Amino acid sequence: MSDGYPTAAQKEALRLICDHEPMPAHQLADELVAARTPSTNPGYAPAIARMAGTLAWRLQAQGFIAETRVGGWATTAEGRALIACPA
Repeated sequence: MSDGYPTAAQKEALRLICDHEPMPAHQLADELVAARTPSTNPGYAPAIARMAGTLAWRLQAQGFIAETRVGGWATTAEGRALIACPA
C-alpha cells in the first residue's frame, strides 16, 4: 500500500468482495487462491490465503469495506465507487 492509495491486489480483493458480498472472511482467501494460476510450490496457496487477511484489514482501514454482523465483508459506497461496482 502506498500513501493510502489501494494497490492492484487490494483492488482485486475489493472486486471479489463486491461480486460476492457479503463475503465471509475465509471465502476471500479461497477466492484469491482460485483467481491465480496454480503453483507447484507447496507454500504458494497458504501464502495467498494469509495475504487475504492483510488485504481486508487495509481495505477496512481505508474505509472501502466494512465488517458485517456475521463476520464477513461488504463494500462501502467509497469502495464501490473506487472500482465502479454497481450498488
